[in-house]
Amino acid sequence: MANFKVNGEDKALDIEPDMPLLWALRDELGMTGTKFGCGIASCGACTVHVNGVAVRSCVTPVSAVEGQEITTIEGLASAAAGTAQPVATFDPANSALTAVQQAWIDHQVPQCGYCQSGMIMAVSSMLAQNPNPSDADIDSSITNVCRCGSYPRIKRAIRSLATA
Repeated sequence: MANFKVNGEDKALDIEPDMPLLWALRDELGMTGTKFGCGIASCGACTVHVNGVAVRSCVTPVSAVEGQEITTIEGLASAAAGTAQPVATFDPANSALTAVQQAWIDHQVPQCGYCQSGMIMAVSSMLAQNPNPSDADIDSSITNVCRCGSYPRIKRAIRSLATA
C-alpha cells in the first residue's frame, strides 16, 4: 500500500512501490492535470509539489512520497489559500486562481498549454522560496521546457509577481 496525502485528502493505493507518482496521480486517482512529457525528468510537464517543493513526478516512485503532502495543479489554489480542502478535479466555476495562475492569464502565457500545469507548479514553488527572483534565479530555477517557446511571456508573468 502507498499512503500519502493529495490536495489535502488522505490516499491509500494498492500499487507497486516503484510506480512513478505521475502514474499514481493520473491512472489511479484520475488527476490528469499533471502531464507526461518525457519520462526522464527533463521537461517538467509532470511537476507537482511534495511538501511545497517542486518535484518531477515521472521519476519519483510512490515509495519516496510515503506519508508526504502532494499538491497537484488541481489543488494548487486550495493549498495556496490554506484551505486544504480535498480537490479531485478543477472546477473553474467554483475555484479561485492563485496569483501565478492569474498572471498566466494576464500575460497570455499559454500557447498550446501542455506544459503549463508543470510550469505553474515550478514557478509557484520558486516564488514561495524566493519572492523576488532575479532573471538569473528564474533561469536557473525554472528548467521546464515549453515547446511553443513562450519563455518571454513566462518571464514577464513571473516578474509581475516579484516583490520588491
